[in-house]
This record gives sequence, structure tokens and C-alpha cells, in this order.
Amino acid sequence: MFRPELGGTLVPSMKAQLTMTAPNDIAGTAALAICESLLLALNDHKILPEREIVGVLKDAAAAHENAPNDGKEALNAAVAALINGILAGGNSVRRR
Repeated sequence: MFRPELGGTLVPSMKAQLTMTAPNDIAGTAALAICESLLLALNDHKILPEREIVGVLKDAAAAHENAPNDGKEALNAAVAALINGILAGGNSVRRR
């Protein structure tokens, strides 16, 4: 389940820079929920072990943490914070 409260908080200057239209926000939320469900299914069916799924999420976060300075720093920081929040919350892996 998608839980945005796990994505960390944005500093006020980042909030002002991050504006999404409703269709993009809806599409992004749907895509995240689908991806999280796929990660859970891959783990449940023993296709990918938990360590691999955690690795995928860490790689995705690192890609945004280390993104080039292209004017999208606030967006990349917010994406990395969200992915790290998902990792911290264990949403994409059923911890046993």
C-alpha cells in the first residue's frame, strides 16, 4: 500500500518548487502502487529475494541522490526521500 507519510518531509523551499498537476499526481501514485505490488508479488512467489528487492529500491534512491545538477534537484531529492521512506517502512517487502 502506498503511504506518502513515509516519504519524509520537504523543506519549504522544495515544496514551492514541486508542483504537479492532478493527472500527473494520480498517474505517479498509481505507478508507485503498481510497482510496490509487483515487488511484493516477486518476493511472495520467490522470484526475487528480499535483499534483491531492497537493492532495487536502494539503487533507485541512489540514482536520484546522485543525479546531475540539471535544475531538478528538488524533484530528485523528493523522489529519493520517498524511496528511502518506502525502504524504512518496509512497504515493498513483507518482512517476516
